[in-house]
Amino acid sequence: MLNGRTELHIFDRGSVTEDRYCEEVLLPHVRLFRGAIGPDFIFMDDNARPHRTLAVEELLESEDITRMDWPAYSPDLNSIKHVWDALGRRIAPNNSNRY
Repeated sequence: MLNGRTELHIFDRGSVTEDRYCEEVLLPHVRLFRGAIGPDFIFMDDNARPHRTLAVEELLESEDITRMDWPAYSPDLNSIKHVWDALGRRIAPNNSNRY
């Protein structure tokens, strides 16, 4: 286990469908983590269409995997916004004397 994370999975061709998501992500990775962590395991994905299908819901339920609720749109949970904000605040003082 990598501190609660898996390696990045890259879909090398085609679109991500509910079947591919189940077969390439949920079954090989999420099931493994659920087994290793036990009943306290909580799975977090986002609201992408392939993640929110009946097939995915049924698979997670059959594996006794609890899914964290994810708001439809939450900029506070978008980590890249925080990275850009921190970077902007860090370089702004350095650039203020140039003009």
